[in-house]
Amino acid sequence: MGADRLFAYGAAVGLLGDHLFGDPRRGHPVAAFGRAAGAVERVLWRDHRGWGALHTAVCVGGAVSLAALTASAVRPSPAASVALTAATTWAVVGGTSLAREARTIGRALEAGDVEAARARLPHLCGRDPQALDADGIARAVVESVAENTSDAVVGALVWGAVGGVPGLVGFRAVNTLDAMVGHTSPRYRRYGWASARLDDLAGWPGARLTAALAAASGPDPRGAARVWRADAAEHPSPNAGPVEASFAGALGVRLGGTLSYGGRVEHRPVLNGGGRAVRVDDVERAVRLSRRVTTLALGVTVAGRLLGRRFLPKGRTS
Repeated sequence: MGADRLFAYGAAVGLLGDHLFGDPRRGHPVAAFGRAAGAVERVLWRDHRGWGALHTAVCVGGAVSLAALTASAVRPSPAASVALTAATTWAVVGGTSLAREARTIGRALEAGDVEAARARLPHLCGRDPQALDADGIARAVVESVAENTSDAVVGALVWGAVGGVPGLVGFRAVNTLDAMVGHTSPRYRRYGWASARLDDLAGWPGARLTAALAAASGPDPRGAARVWRADAAEHPSPNAGPVEASFAGALGVRLGGTLSYGGRVEHRPVLNGGGRAVRVDDVERAVRLSRRVTTLALGVTVAGRLLGRRFLPKGRTS
């Protein structure tokens, strides 16, 4: 059985595992990577881009190398290859946990318990919740669902289709490292530069696929395409922009505007200025759209890997 079909079976089983169980509750590999990356940072940290680039290379390169060695070791056994791909997919995607957190906040808002929603919001995103009313929290949730559909699911599937298990692991390592050191605080403005730029590069294809699938499967495909084309480039993030714009157009809502992170106020461009303000019930609509995008992304990436074999020399698929 070919490596491409083994990957397809493994990715489908892994995504099903995420759908049924969510993230692994104990011994999460991503948490283990985070601890290892933190240990490397304690040794290497200097207020210098070069040392930050070394940190990125050591952490991401180490994770990808370990994944490649493991995949090579199990390659003689089709069953073991499928199991490894399934376990890795389950570990690196987070669509179900994303949906659960969003729905937990949505239920609190529907019950009128804004304080409970504020207390839960940091589990989903880094916004300052205290200044947000119910609609502001709902908008933050919708934006987070949109962005994390790409970061937590689709991007991993894209790189898995390209590079198999090492691709899955590499994408999650890059994304996790960016969350740790890629922000523009005084400590990480230079040290985290390489991680942030690598995350922008790694996230580029997944973000565009997410935006395209959201447009194709959302309630308003034309609106999604229009807002993506008109507003995405105004967003400060090259990858969050297309995804949030497409979700905004598909759902018919306004996203962006003023927000606060860690006491720092940002005034972001409005996406879909002609749409209505986000309401509490839009949280569930965004989650459903995210789930549709996830299902379609599995089909597209698996099909892309299977079809891509025709254009590669024999023996070049991973």
